[in-house]
Amino acid sequence: MASSGKHHILGIIPARWASTRFPGKPLHLIAGKPLVQHVWERCQQCRNLDAIAIATDDVRICEAATAFGASVIMTSDSHPTGTDRIAEAARAFPQASHVINIQGDEPLIDPALIDQLADSLCEDPGISMATAANPLMDDDLIKDPNVVKVVLALNGDALYFSRSAIPFQRSKSPELTLYRHKGIYAYRRDFLEQFVSWPPSPLELAESLEQLRALENNARIKVLITDDESPGVDTLEQAQAIEALLI
Repeated sequence: MASSGKHHILGIIPARWASTRFPGKPLHLIAGKPLVQHVWERCQQCRNLDAIAIATDDVRICEAATAFGASVIMTSDSHPTGTDRIAEAARAFPQASHVINIQGDEPLIDPALIDQLADSLCEDPGISMATAANPLMDDDLIKDPNVVKVVLALNGDALYFSRSAIPFQRSKSPELTLYRHKGIYAYRRDFLEQFVSWPPSPLELAESLEQLRALENNARIKVLITDDESPGVDTLEQAQAIEALLI
């Protein structure tokens, strides 16, 4: 579980107690373990992570994560975005050159995808951020505003993220693939600090998608196409469905 050379890669798993749909979600037991522990154990399998930490604002999560062996950073409970929480936690690791934000509600996340994101940033210093996307073919999901779509440039960089069905297809293009954005982010350390210093941007506020702040400030976001469709957990029913896969 370590990268090599001049880069030091930090994986941070944000875990908040408060959730409108599922309070206490990080500690919900799935196959006998807290949800966040499943994510942490997946991260332990990564070859590129030099350090892994859980970032939380709740002492119950802190105590549980410490009990299963995780490094925990307590953060403010007043951060306006998840990226602000990640940036605060990363300051406890001044040696980190790159930071990966790994969602705390994806217990089936593929460790190889995390490693690929780290590789993509380290190989090209011109990239500020990296994220991932899946091909999207389900018409209902394309129309669903809860499903974030991303449009790509020919070089694989993000052109735009939206809750709308983009791009609008006035005519069918056999070359066109639609993509669903997967909520995992890798940052250059210096860019992460710059990002949280910028005020929320107009498109970010309109779509409620903070990654648009990066695009509005002319940052490059590399998008890796992945077949990792690991589901997130937003409801008790989803937790039960994932548990059925693990037992």
